[in-house]
Amino acid sequence: MSEIVRFSVSLEADLLAEFDRYCETGRFATRSEAIRQLLRERLTHAAWDAAAADVAASLTLVYDHHRAKLTDKMIEIQHRHAERVVSSMHIHLTHDLCMELIALRGPAAELQELAASLSGLKGIFQAQLVIARADADTHRHPHAHPHPHPH
Repeated sequence: MSEIVRFSVSLEADLLAEFDRYCETGRFATRSEAIRQLLRERLTHAAWDAAAADVAASLTLVYDHHRAKLTDKMIEIQHRHAERVVSSMHIHLTHDLCMELIALRGPAAELQELAASLSGLKGIFQAQLVIARADADTHRHPHAHPHPHPH
């Protein structure tokens, strides 16, 4: 685990009050926990711009399963990118709507392109891509003893 380093930040009073509301709403144990999460999210988004960055991602799609050939197109696109699609899960929301959760892994730019090709299909009502850095520099544990990982 990395060494904890303290630093100070100067903020306007109204910005700090808004941040404290964010911390309370998000139920963060401390301001430091909230800042750590925000920094990780921002750095992950910065990694998105690096074409070689290895990232993991989840793509959530909500769609009308009655739309002609939509599921066939979705499956065909996923098969074309089988090396990037780790897993998928299909969920029935209503009589008309389904949700597809797709786990992805690979270079950020390729995953963004794959997500765009799926989310742009007619009949997709909602699409959200969430990324997480997957490189060794961010693989941390809250404990000191080393151990192997099967991934």
